[in-house]
Amino acid sequence: MASVEVSLKEMMAGTEGAVAAAVVDYTSGMALGTLGGGKDLDTTVAAAGNTDVIRAKVRTMEQLGLKSNIEDILITLEHQYHLIRLVTGRNGNGLFLYLVLDKARSNLAMARHQLKRVEEQLEV
Repeated sequence: MASVEVSLKEMMAGTEGAVAAAVVDYTSGMALGTLGGGKDLDTTVAAAGNTDVIRAKVRTMEQLGLKSNIEDILITLEHQYHLIRLVTGRNGNGLFLYLVLDKARSNLAMARHQLKRVEEQLEV
């Protein structure tokens, strides 16, 4: 099992084109840890904002009566991918992994695979 700090390092180092990463509690909107980002990307603000994205999607699914679980949410920008993966299991309920990728240098399928692997090993 991996800590938040180890998980963040694995997200960044193990994913080609990674720009920023966070582990976030979407019940509070608080980032448990962040890595990367910079003056053009405040990872803490982005993590809190993406909490609203998850809440809206969960609410919509409930209204539609969908009984499926969200695996991940992709937001595509002109030069970046923003990938959100909900953490499942007893240790991660209410958490999500957030990864920002440089669109020109990343492989989206491999990034999704890496986030799944990190999610499975995360211990909070």
